[in-house]
Amino acid sequence: MINGALNTDYFILLVALLLIAGVLTAKFSTRLGVPALVLFMLVGMLAGSDGIGFIYFDNAKYAQLIGILALVVILFEGGLQTKWSTVKRVAIPSLSLATLGVVITTSIVATAAKFILVVTWMEAFLFGAIVGSTDAAAVFAVLKGVNLRERLSSILEAESGTNDPMAVFLTISFIQLLMTDQPNYLLLVGAFFWQMGMGLLIGLGLGMVASYAVNRINLDSSGLYPVFAMAFALLTYSITALIGASGLLAVYVAALVIGNRDLTYRHSIFRFNEGFAWMMQILMFVILGLLVFPSQLFDLDIIIKGFILSFILILIARPIAVFLSTIKMNFDFKEKLFLSWAGLRGAVPIVLATFPMISGLVHSQLFFNVVFFVVLTSALIQGSTIAFFAEKLELTGTKKETPLHSLELVSIGKANAEIIEVEINEDDVVVNQSLAEIEFPKDVLNNAIIRNGDLITPYGETTIQAGDTLYILVSKQSKKELKRMLDEKDLSEHVSANQ
Repeated sequence: MINGALNTDYFILLVALLLIAGVLTAKFSTRLGVPALVLFMLVGMLAGSDGIGFIYFDNAKYAQLIGILALVVILFEGGLQTKWSTVKRVAIPSLSLATLGVVITTSIVATAAKFILVVTWMEAFLFGAIVGSTDAAAVFAVLKGVNLRERLSSILEAESGTNDPMAVFLTISFIQLLMTDQPNYLLLVGAFFWQMGMGLLIGLGLGMVASYAVNRINLDSSGLYPVFAMAFALLTYSITALIGASGLLAVYVAALVIGNRDLTYRHSIFRFNEGFAWMMQILMFVILGLLVFPSQLFDLDIIIKGFILSFILILIARPIAVFLSTIKMNFDFKEKLFLSWAGLRGAVPIVLATFPMISGLVHSQLFFNVVFFVVLTSALIQGSTIAFFAEKLELTGTKKETPLHSLELVSIGKANAEIIEVEINEDDVVVNQSLAEIEFPKDVLNNAIIRNGDLITPYGETTIQAGDTLYILVSKQSKKELKRMLDEKDLSEHVSANQ
């Protein structure tokens, strides 16, 4: 009993220390000019048996489980933050990069891997599939600190959110072909359309169900709404995966639907998922760092082969894939060059590299070590220079200003009411009108106005100005009427439900 309690306490202590180390690492990663994911992995490597020997971990199955769970959370958070109006404009190039681009990258890297790693063609294509996709966790994390043009950032985010399913499909397919004496290629074609098609349909369906459920249910605490939304993310993945379709694609699509709907307690859901995604990202990269043994990783043979394959992936395969996948899509040379350089590799290739290990394939340990080295190289070289290249290629956008105010609310779930946020632009009808002149529905109370970062107490004679942010308390019964009134005044695009 005592030993069991000590083991439990020891495990909790380890988790606490790893999270603290991860948070401090993220804090200093920007100052060091190194992506946080690299430092997370280094923390895991340092804590492992080849480091200070604090933790011994070599279970690929548990690492895969944690990795997939983390990817579900990260993709869900990324989808929630993505605006459909922006994604719609870049859907074609994003999907082209996520499908054709992955196939081209896989083929080029596989050709190189055949001769560099001295493996069979099927094994070479398996390696190419593992490193063929960009990584959502890496791209989402790095782009948050880059002042990039909206079109380019949207393409990279949408590509990384939708190309994981393609990489997973190719990886599993090549493993099946390697383990089957008489492979049926026609079944693989059918499996592709099944996985992508059903992933898309289930994601759309459960996304709408989740949005409806979140808005209709009246919970006693606002803290339950984010948990409820996350439960739908896990449900979406599990249902889709259990029928043999792409769970990751379904989660991202469902998050897009949920994030672009008028949502109750929107800010609470978003903030919870942002924090949860950070926690899962820290745990995932630390665990993946623990899984690798530096004494094997930094072997001279692995270093040479890893560098050559990284060079081919970064400077040959990715650029060719980008230039071919975006033909006649109205991209100039600088934009294509930047998209080529911003194809970050991260957790997904490392997680996929555990699949051959679990399947017991001959060269699985070699693949894992080389893939880990390729990811480390990509994150260090590409991840730390994305902002530099964006600036040098003159692809930076307008500076994104962080709001100087925040509004924290006590749960009002029992009151059957919520607060919505209305942002006022220069062309809105209510500009230069007083609150007394605007005919609001009943059960509506203007709580606060934020103007130039300052809090203004609203009165009847308070005049609305362009740039103001109104926080309006409204009963759920009157919410539709309020939105209808705002729609009539051409304010619909500036209204979003918030907690």
